[in-house]
Amino acid sequence: MQANIIKITVLSALLFQSSFALAQEKQQTKTNYYEYISQRQVVDSLINDALIAFKSPSRVSDAGFTAKLPSNMEVVAQRLLIAFKLEPYRVDLLFSAASAYIYNKDIDNALDIYKKILTLAPQDQDALSYLVAWSRYQNNQESYQHYQQILKKLYPQRHLQMEEVFAVIDHTLKMPLTDNLNATDLEALSKLGSHAAITTLGYILDPDGSMNPILIKRLEKTLELAQLLPDAIIIVTGGVPKSHQTEANLMAQWLQEKGIDAQRIYQDNYARSTVENALFSRYILTSKQIKQAVILSSGSHVRRAQALFTLACAQSGPDDISFIGIAVLDKPLAELQTATDSDIFGIYRDALKTFGLWSFRSYPLEER
Repeated sequence: MQANIIKITVLSALLFQSSFALAQEKQQTKTNYYEYISQRQVVDSLINDALIAFKSPSRVSDAGFTAKLPSNMEVVAQRLLIAFKLEPYRVDLLFSAASAYIYNKDIDNALDIYKKILTLAPQDQDALSYLVAWSRYQNNQESYQHYQQILKKLYPQRHLQMEEVFAVIDHTLKMPLTDNLNATDLEALSKLGSHAAITTLGYILDPDGSMNPILIKRLEKTLELAQLLPDAIIIVTGGVPKSHQTEANLMAQWLQEKGIDAQRIYQDNYARSTVENALFSRYILTSKQIKQAVILSSGSHVRRAQALFTLACAQSGPDDISFIGIAVLDKPLAELQTATDSDIFGIYRDALKTFGLWSFRSYPLEER
């Protein structure tokens, strides 16, 4: 009898201990669940803050460059780096933060972040590519050679692709600028007939949806070339809407009002940047089997535009297309012959994006 009482007591104690442990486990699971939800919400909120700052309509703008405010991009970088501390395996947050520093021309901070990525993923192809490119931009030969050799060893195909990008950049930077077609180019384009194109890049509209004088100057040059090349197609590209209007649509209307046949004009109403100008318009060039295209933009912008169109078409065709850059003068032509630091920076930054390296890769903050 006494033995049975002891057994019952022991069994009761074990059952109580098991029930208590189970209750503790459930409580711990519940606590961890709420901690997880809370952390996820914080990270999402930080990324959303970064997105709001990134999408701010405030801009600094001139004929050669339209850019986001440096203060906004600093907010983007800071928010993403805080989010990364909470989620140390979200390397996409580091890539995006580095891109925010790149936008602000803070190359040193961006390079430090790319190096940090390599401490987490020593063979990351994109981090190595960025380190090669921005070391080259800074003319840091030691760093450039170091990362180039690593990239070449691990990813020989990417190494060759990057060399092709650099070749386009170097060629474009050495390109003398002109504001008119010479007789040889005019004759060659005329012989191509409808296999020649005039591609004119848009410029941000004024808040009321009207065209800025910079854009009108580009259109006046477009009209001049369209009259010299009556068989060439015309591509107008620009899709940042203001007051329910896009640059491309207004550009097409302006040209038609000046007597250009609407059937010659092809519109890209979606591009939000020079990169997208090239990526979207290349398919018009391809489908129309264009052999040679004039790229027309402001003098401070046309080098970058020509480089990006060259890189974009290298990926999709036409494989035998060539480009002629024509500058709409925003500075004296002699002054434009030497690329400025801002020109060089813009070409490097956008060439990498056109090649396919996404700048911002932290949903919903995503942009090529």
